[in-house]
Amino acid sequence: MKKYVFGILLVSVLFSCNGSKEKKIEKKTNRVSKVVAKDSLKKDEFVADEEFKNDFDILLPRSYRTYDNLNPVSSLTKKWIDLYEDNGEYFLGKADFEIEKSFDECSGDSLQYISSKNKTIIFIDYPELKVGKVKSLKINKDKIWPKEKVVYTFNGVTYTFRAEGKVLSEFKVATDDDKEEIFKNVANYKLYLKIGDGAEKLLLAEDSFQDTFVVLRFAGDIDGDGKLDFVFGANRNYEEQRVILFLSSKAENGEDLKKVSEIAVQFDC
Repeated sequence: MKKYVFGILLVSVLFSCNGSKEKKIEKKTNRVSKVVAKDSLKKDEFVADEEFKNDFDILLPRSYRTYDNLNPVSSLTKKWIDLYEDNGEYFLGKADFEIEKSFDECSGDSLQYISSKNKTIIFIDYPELKVGKVKSLKINKDKIWPKEKVVYTFNGVTYTFRAEGKVLSEFKVATDDDKEEIFKNVANYKLYLKIGDGAEKLLLAEDSFQDTFVVLRFAGDIDGDGKLDFVFGANRNYEEQRVILFLSSKAENGEDLKKVSEIAVQFDC
């Protein structure tokens, strides 16, 4: 009888331990990808923490869902600055757009769509920017995979990107111009930037991606200080559009570049 009772207690304990492990695993799986924790960063690394706050807002020319009678589109005015491309060159101009309304069958709620008159990269709520042509670089390689380096030179200064991460798999995909490229499924991604002879800095980091990756969308002098600024696409999954803006003129504490604004739009069902 004692052996029987002991057996039941042993099974109960094992079941309880397994259940607690499953809960922990489930919690970790459902967690949104975080930026690298502060205590794991070297002194020469910088990256925005989880409670990052925009210096000013940015918007994309796309649709936005309305929640609790609020929609991000309502903040956009003609005073905003439009960073746009025209025949391979880039310009800053006053936002020129129309707002269209529609309905989202997926979420069952209303949508507002920003229809830009230009080929807009981002709308920027920073009226102090000077309108006109923007000095920019041609981006020959927009994805920097782990173990790769990409170097750009602007106004005599070199900008060296270096990436780390674990490549889980790779395969061929079709591009928009009907060509093929190798796409990689990457985990624990880190993108570093070294400017001139300065120290290498951690620019951004992501634990994982779902059928997406970091893309350099723009490199040029947005703020007119003679240094490069960057716009990255950094979607973490295929149901998100996320864009991050870095400006050199906003850098603080001896840094050369600062993450000033980020927008992440979800379009999952």
